[in-house]
Amino acid sequence: MLRKDQNELLSRVGRGTPMGELMRRFWVPAIVAQEVKEPDGVPVRLRIMGEDLVAFRDTKGRVGVVRAYCSHRLAPLFFGRNEECGLRCPYHGWKFDVEGRCIEAPNVAPGTPDMRKNVGIPAYPTHEAAGVVWIYMGPAQMKPPFPPLECTQVPAEQCYVSSWLQRSNWSQGMEGEVDSSHISWLHRDFNREKSSSRGTGNELADDGSPVIELRETYYGFTYGARRMLQGDYFWRMTQWVAPIFSMIPWGPGETKTDFHAWVPIDDNHTTLFTIRYKTDRPFSEEEMKLYESGVLFPPRMKKGTYQLPDGYVIDTYLPIPTKENDYLLDRQMQRKQNYSGIWGLHDQDRSLQENSKPVGAADPGIVDRSLEHLVNSDRPVSTFRRRVLKLAQDLQNGIEPERLRDQATRPVRAFSKVCKIEGFDGFLQAYGSEAGYEVATP
Repeated sequence: MLRKDQNELLSRVGRGTPMGELMRRFWVPAIVAQEVKEPDGVPVRLRIMGEDLVAFRDTKGRVGVVRAYCSHRLAPLFFGRNEECGLRCPYHGWKFDVEGRCIEAPNVAPGTPDMRKNVGIPAYPTHEAAGVVWIYMGPAQMKPPFPPLECTQVPAEQCYVSSWLQRSNWSQGMEGEVDSSHISWLHRDFNREKSSSRGTGNELADDGSPVIELRETYYGFTYGARRMLQGDYFWRMTQWVAPIFSMIPWGPGETKTDFHAWVPIDDNHTTLFTIRYKTDRPFSEEEMKLYESGVLFPPRMKKGTYQLPDGYVIDTYLPIPTKENDYLLDRQMQRKQNYSGIWGLHDQDRSLQENSKPVGAADPGIVDRSLEHLVNSDRPVSTFRRRVLKLAQDLQNGIEPERLRDQATRPVRAFSKVCKIEGFDGFLQAYGSEAGYEVATP
């Protein structure tokens, strides 16, 4: 459990909050690059950590992520015209470039002193990698190099990127990422248990109470979840990279990994970015068709708009199963196929994460963790909380997360293996190099 003050510190992400300032020290995903594919194309409305923004690609192909409002009369720039290397406000014609500079103010009378240099709007540095536009929202003098995450190093044809809205606090989703024991229950598929196949990763239900062993690292931690599988040990090695990133392994023998980034929209809403990537080959045409259809991944969703409680509208991908339709829960499926009656891993997760007991009506996405009772298998969750809270508190005290943000800290991946090795230390000694563990230890 967490004290109420700790839960507040963990959950609040606006500018000036300890957690919000910590997150602003890192490069974070802002938008899937495909959404701003066309130069001089349509702007996209975003909110990230409570800040209203618009993203656009200019005539030269550069992506800008700037404040959503014109500095003249605070008109919304989403309705502006993207032309000739700038976004022009339709109200009075003021125009801003990707760096937020006011480059035209045509309604200012001739002969008036040039005031454009004083009326720019906030803009954030951008970097495109792995099919994502990333931004840095912290102090300019503290901007770190862009980190060489493995998913950003493989060729574009070896990545599949998606994002969607989750109506919960960022930490609620992040904790689900490092909770391996729920897989054998929430994601259990009774039909797969009848299969005689082995090593696909679908047999996790063989052992519903995994042994959890965790090793802290300077970038966060890695942990192994060990299950019995037909007389052998099935190890899943998951990575948490502070503050908002995780890497989840597929089945043994698979060369693909899911990289997740839980980017806060505000305290009660999150954008989940998923970069699925292969380390050895491009995705096949058949795999891409399956992903794009939503049959396997990502969840069934549609591009649309979502109005936040304060009236601001964002452009996002909306899952079709929602709170309002009970996530298309099928009670017959629940009796015959799985424990949830819901189709799809991510929708199963959202159904619980978006509806856990909140701290109050004003914050439906923040869970009241003071009422929890954690057990041994929750060690990764409790470690995540302790580590990220300390990072935020350290920053409050003037201690920057320098080593954590260093460009050489994150060449790691998730990994799984069926083997005879019982202990996690032995597993790391034998296979840790395949997950980059030897360069990640303290």
